Amino acid sequence: MLHIYRVLGRHGFRDSFSPLALHSSAALRGFSAAIFSPPVSSVKLTTEQVKGPVHLQSVIIVPQATAFPNAMASATAVLDKRIGFLGSGQMAEALARGLIKRGLVTAERIACNDPNPVRKELFKSFGAMPYDSNVDVARNADVLFVAVKPQHVAQVLTEVRSVLTETHTVVSIAAGITVEKLVEAAGPDAHVVRVMPNTPCLVGETAAAMCLGGKATPEDEALVRTIFEAVGKIYTVDEKLLAAVTGLSGSGPAYVFMMVEALADGGVRAGLPRDIAQALAAQTVLGSAKMVLETGTHPGALKDMVTSPAGTTIAGVHELEKAGVRAAFMSAVVAATERANQLSKM
Repeated sequence: MLHIYRVLGRHGFRDSFSPLALHSSAALRGFSAAIFSPPVSSVKLTTEQVKGPVHLQSVIIVPQATAFPNAMASATAVLDKRIGFLGSGQMAEALARGLIKRGLVTAERIACNDPNPVRKELFKSFGAMPYDSNVDVARNADVLFVAVKPQHVAQVLTEVRSVLTETHTVVSIAAGITVEKLVEAAGPDAHVVRVMPNTPCLVGETAAAMCLGGKATPEDEALVRTIFEAVGKIYTVDEKLLAAVTGLSGSGPAYVFMMVEALADGGVRAGLPRDIAQALAAQTVLGSAKMVLETGTHPGALKDMVTSPAGTTIAGVHELEKAGVRAAFMSAVVAATERANQLSKM
């Protein structure tokens, strides 16, 4: 007899799992608590079924706090929170849809406002509640996202300042607006978290970083972490490093898009049809990135695995080195970082 499990990891449910692997200590490493919802009876499995994937039904296993700090508390807190968006642009939409898709909040617990009525109607179309004023959004939210253009941040926070309470977590995703400016507008008692996400948030793969300000607590940090892990990855850094985050992951998608375009152009130059060249280039970047993240192997070592003596790859790598591609990427990150620092002081 063998119990069948459904597993909730950091990025959602896994719908199939090898029973033999599930019962090994290695498979359960990184998980610490099980929620039976609901329990099901044990089933008999054939040898063939044990060797293959089996559909999972009964148990949610939550990651250990070492991998996902305060996982149980964070997940519960988000389910109990109402989410509000001051500004309903694409980044706000991506966050809202991600939270709904992951089951962390229901659509009716999301409030929004935007000067553009089309954006409010779009939020309404997937079940969110649009309001006509920022104050109404704040009154109907516990986590308040400031998702307007940087020049409007102080204005919208000043509007809602009178209704903010110690139970509100104010999350700014506006580039270049410092914690000091956020606290100045929201009030000295505000729980402020500054986040720098990037555009792959739109496809559930953001690379973000955050820092805390005002009266923000570790509980606010865990809450924001849970929200952003619904649409990618997020790290906590000192505010002085957010400009570097902007230069690397904030601006980085543009560098990668240029690389995909250039690889595709090379494929076309070598004779491939445009659509196939672009698909191969994009998939190559995706697969290579997953290898770095999932193996934990240094990128240089992964490069060496592909680069055989006197082979095709080393010929290409030599051309890249002659062109200074490595230095160009480094310079791009540094230049974007310096510009982010300049903007934050304006």
